[in-house]
Amino acid sequence: MSKPVIVIHGGAGAITRHAMSAEQERRYHLALAGVVESGQAILAAGGSALDAVTEAVRQLEECPLFNAGKGAVFTHQGSHELDASIMDGHTRDAGAVCGVAHIRNPILAARAVLEHSPHVMFTGAGAEAFAASRGLERVEPDFFSTEERHAQLRRAQAADAGAILDHDAPAAGDPLDADRKLGTVGAVACDSAGHLAAATSTGGMTNKQAGRVGDSPIIGAGCYADDATAAVSCTGSGEVFIRAVAAYDVGALMAYGGLPLADAAQRVIFEKITALGGSGGLIAVDTEGNVALPFNSEGMYRGIGYVGGPVETRIYR
Repeated sequence: MSKPVIVIHGGAGAITRHAMSAEQERRYHLALAGVVESGQAILAAGGSALDAVTEAVRQLEECPLFNAGKGAVFTHQGSHELDASIMDGHTRDAGAVCGVAHIRNPILAARAVLEHSPHVMFTGAGAEAFAASRGLERVEPDFFSTEERHAQLRRAQAADAGAILDHDAPAAGDPLDADRKLGTVGAVACDSAGHLAAATSTGGMTNKQAGRVGDSPIIGAGCYADDATAAVSCTGSGEVFIRAVAAYDVGALMAYGGLPLADAAQRVIFEKITALGGSGGLIAVDTEGNVALPFNSEGMYRGIGYVGGPVETRIYR
């Protein structure tokens, strides 16, 4: 029997415990717990894994604590470029958008691509036109801006640091150094029918060049789901996760190598990603409701909740 479960992540990176008060830590745990509880409620009511991950990621996009949607980081040019993807493990249908700046919830656009288009991915103006044709909410780019993210861009540019995954200037109040955070959000779920789904969304990398696309919207790299193996959402050094085809590789190790979920996930993060010099983590679930949350960075925002069980949230190892 499957154990319905929702698992989420909100990015991975370096820990700065000294920069965070007890109240600030509480805010992060409350935000993660609220998203998990929403996913649990959908699954408890007989909802699909696809609906659960869609709503979980939509809520994460609405929370400025995380680098997706509201609170997305800035490109070098001072703009926002958002990416998202989603995959249904039952049908293996998928949808994705990348490089968008006017879609309030990119994950809803990705879901619309999955359900209403013969294509898998739309980019830029084409993605925004498709979203508009489906009646999705359009916003001005400054909707995504926060002063914290703009300060992050200024620090990166002042240091001439290039696109930042690891930088040495902490942002006060963030338990993971905001300048060293591998910013993505994601969710995976198993529903009562044993079907799986995965969703991933990101605001990209601080100070990246406009037009850069990471792993988050790429099916098989940052997001993958197949009822025969697992649903996976990744967060980390996007270029490395693309080169490693990381999300798909978890399922491949299970399908072709006979590995259980936990071993497959560990091997991808601690052998394949690490060997390529990458940092980050992933969340994954199989059709029995087993979960894996490995990461080789110092911390990863994460939450898990089985239907009928307690909600567990963590930030550090």
